[in-house]
Amino acid sequence: MEMAEKVVELEFYHDVLCAWCFALAPRIRRLTDEYPKVRVVHRAFALAPTPEAIAAMFGSKEEGKREILNHWRAANRNDDEHRINAELMATRPFDYPYSMPGLLACKAAERQGGQEAHGAMFDRVQRAHFTECLNIADLDVLRQCAQDVGLDVVRWAQDYSSPATWEDVKQDLIRASQYGISGVPTLVADQRYRLNGAQSYERVKAWLNSVIERRSSLTFAP
Repeated sequence: MEMAEKVVELEFYHDVLCAWCFALAPRIRRLTDEYPKVRVVHRAFALAPTPEAIAAMFGSKEEGKREILNHWRAANRNDDEHRINAELMATRPFDYPYSMPGLLACKAAERQGGQEAHGAMFDRVQRAHFTECLNIADLDVLRQCAQDVGLDVVRWAQDYSSPATWEDVKQDLIRASQYGISGVPTLVADQRYRLNGAQSYERVKAWLNSVIERRSSLTFAP
């Protein structure tokens, strides 16, 4: 169907730790290829905002990692290319990372290159986490990701440490709370229509078309 001329703003709430977000992200890229007037706005959401969060949620860091890797295996069945390597991550000796380093890394990329840079950094950090099974709480790993996506790494490091970048993440978390979002991935179109979970491409596309149809009826109804 033909899209309305007005751009559809699609807010994509995600966390670098979210395996279901990793599965959904390529479908969102495919959607923007098919619908050029969809503008994706990347929003940070912290599932584990502090280093202590995993242990607090699961009773211990070790139990948390075991349970989370079961989530990885389930998400890998959803992922179209089955890129999630739970068995490799199970061998890694480091504690399961928390959200904030990766979220700040993506927001620092956004400060340098806007939404396109945020999306590229998010994809790279998630690949480092889920496929390469690197420690994305390690600044050296995040710095390498920034280099890999073509950022000015010196500027990126400065932005990563900036209080303004922390504020950017905070504002996304506040916005998520205002929407009533309690989990990710979550899509919000036109600041009112929501879709939760790692839905199939066909389901996401059908939802987007329904948003466009509702918008048209609101705009042109007599």
